[in-house]
Amino acid sequence: MPGPGSYTGEDVLEINCHGGPAVVQAVLERVLELGARAAEKGEFTLRAFLNDRLDLSQAESVAELIAAPTQSGLRFAGQKLSGALGNHVADLKERLLRIKADLSADLDFPEDHLEPLTLEGLQKRLQEVELPLNRLLDNFSRYNCLREGALVVLAGRVNAGKSSLLNCLLGRSRAIVTPVPGTTRDYLEEAVNLRGLPVRLVDTAGFREAGDQIELAGLEHGEELIQAADLVCLTVDHSEPVQPEIVRRAEEIGPEKVLVVHNKSDLLPAEQNRPDFSAPGFDSVLVSARTGQGLDDLIEGIRHKIIGNKAEPGSDELVPNLRQREKIRSALQALKDCEQELIAGVGFDALTIYLDEAASRLAEITGEITSDDVLEQIFSRFCIGK
Repeated sequence: MPGPGSYTGEDVLEINCHGGPAVVQAVLERVLELGARAAEKGEFTLRAFLNDRLDLSQAESVAELIAAPTQSGLRFAGQKLSGALGNHVADLKERLLRIKADLSADLDFPEDHLEPLTLEGLQKRLQEVELPLNRLLDNFSRYNCLREGALVVLAGRVNAGKSSLLNCLLGRSRAIVTPVPGTTRDYLEEAVNLRGLPVRLVDTAGFREAGDQIELAGLEHGEELIQAADLVCLTVDHSEPVQPEIVRRAEEIGPEKVLVVHNKSDLLPAEQNRPDFSAPGFDSVLVSARTGQGLDDLIEGIRHKIIGNKAEPGSDELVPNLRQREKIRSALQALKDCEQELIAGVGFDALTIYLDEAASRLAEITGEITSDDVLEQIFSRFCIGK
């Protein structure tokens, strides 16, 4: 495949052979003997970027596409791979440069400037750039969990049925379940797709006094996971009164991060099956891990706490990754500083500093401005050769 029309923009030779592991390994070894070397992580995509076949946002989307755990993640990565994010950011950067050019013209050639620049006019033009940047940040907050996944921790007292809930949500027996309290001494983690929401589901050791160093380490791991979690499913035994300790823990974590799961509802008659949690403001759900009753409500409860009432992402939604979000934040902050200085009456010549800063941060998204360290960090996360 001759360049520059290949993926990397360079001349590329592709060898096709039978797909058995031994055949592929033998061909690879022979190619290496003849002087070739194995590609570094992400090297093909890095070469495509360096040869202007892709901008940096497109190059990053290749790794995102490969790792996408859901259809939403595929759409987000596909949008960026098409160049939509890079083009959008380039357009916003061009607007900033036009504002800067007009400021410079007003300063250097005031007599030739047909329309004098006004505070209101400049504010409006700055806000026209700030608005789409804010929309990109909002999209990250709303939809990043659909791409990266959410950490959901099952916590509660011993023998509340957390391990049974883990097995129930996974649809298979993953955790050991026995009538003996405190069976789980360390945490178990599994990935599960809850109707389009990728979740890291973690079963933690039940709240109790540690009997030995192993139990203490397990409880400490559980506390760390609770702090890091996007959602804590605080599990209680519905057949028993809720312990004050559970109410206290729920209040410490906060209602926005807690879903109270009343498990073992099959042990009570129907007329008593009402979630009863004495702390106000907490969402709760009734479920039986043994029979599966209420499992749909639990899944919807988890989705609602993490995604809320947010609409499903549109096919044209642009969702930046974490690195891109930080660049957008920095650009937005520079524009806000520029607007404040404008309102304070600072001269036009001083405003160009903020416009340059914002434009530079946007240029870092597409790779117009980047360092070798940043490139190494980005491409080191790729699969070998991609």
